[in-house]
Amino acid sequence: MRLRTPLALLGAALLVLVGPPLLSAGSGSDTGTQIPGLRLMVPNTPGGGYDITARTAAKNAEDAGLTHNIEVFNLPGAGGTVGLTRLAGEHGNGKLAMSMGLGVVGAVHTNKSPKTLADTTPIARLTEEQDIVVVAKDSPYNSIHDLLAAWRKNPAKLPVGGGSSPGGPDHLAPMLMAQAAGISPKSVNYIPFDGGGELLASILGNKVAFGVSGVGEYLDQIKAGELRLLAVTGPERVPGLDAPTLREAGLDTEFTNWRGIVAPPGLSDAERDKLIGLVSELHASPQWQESLKKNGWDDAFLAGDAFGEFLDTQNERVDSVLKELGL
Repeated sequence: MRLRTPLALLGAALLVLVGPPLLSAGSGSDTGTQIPGLRLMVPNTPGGGYDITARTAAKNAEDAGLTHNIEVFNLPGAGGTVGLTRLAGEHGNGKLAMSMGLGVVGAVHTNKSPKTLADTTPIARLTEEQDIVVVAKDSPYNSIHDLLAAWRKNPAKLPVGGGSSPGGPDHLAPMLMAQAAGISPKSVNYIPFDGGGELLASILGNKVAFGVSGVGEYLDQIKAGELRLLAVTGPERVPGLDAPTLREAGLDTEFTNWRGIVAPPGLSDAERDKLIGLVSELHASPQWQESLKKNGWDDAFLAGDAFGEFLDTQNERVDSVLKELGL
């Protein structure tokens, strides 16, 4: 994710329930990148960005013949930190991984999670994508300028919904928008939802004035005319979408999100390398490359130790941005 605000250039891409073990660690007898019995946890509800990314990755991996019968399951709660806590408790389990991203980094801070991403094994960053600003098709706001004019008049009366908890991408994006529009972030009426699926129902039901989410989550609804796209948050327009950037709308800010994969702590080198190898082969597959184009995702592949270093910088930057915004 990239964040640029009038206050500072923040650099590239910002970044409870413990039950019985989900699955024992692998025996190490498997060969190649095949990981029989691999489970992929999604730490929010169906329909959100983590969910779409996980299910797309699982299908692409199977279609490419890289592995078989990947089980994708949801364990939502507390902005992803319920899933994170469960993952951290699966020490040595080489047949479990979790779809995650900037939202989990932020949720660790705002929910004061007992477990952090330092308690995981970094596997790979997969994608980067812009957020979008959307309203229902019958909204009175026909353009980003209409929305900003009403928001400036009375920010508290225009609730904005996002598919992440405070500190996550769908929270940071409207806060940076508000700051650039001359609105105090503390006056913004932000309503968090546990994933894009829950947020969509609220937007369509006019329970929020507008929503902020990842571009890949609502492409179908935008194309079907159910949602009106007002703006994109990144540095450039999204090909195929008729919407200005925030800078084109006069706001001196931009924002992009990212998503990736982490695994439990305590993996052997062989287990870690096998997971990294599987995701690396997925990244190189034509199936995944086609999914990137289809969902409007930018390729942001970064694996292993390099991804771990990236996570460390994201943790520091999220903390810095939250303090800078006074949140």
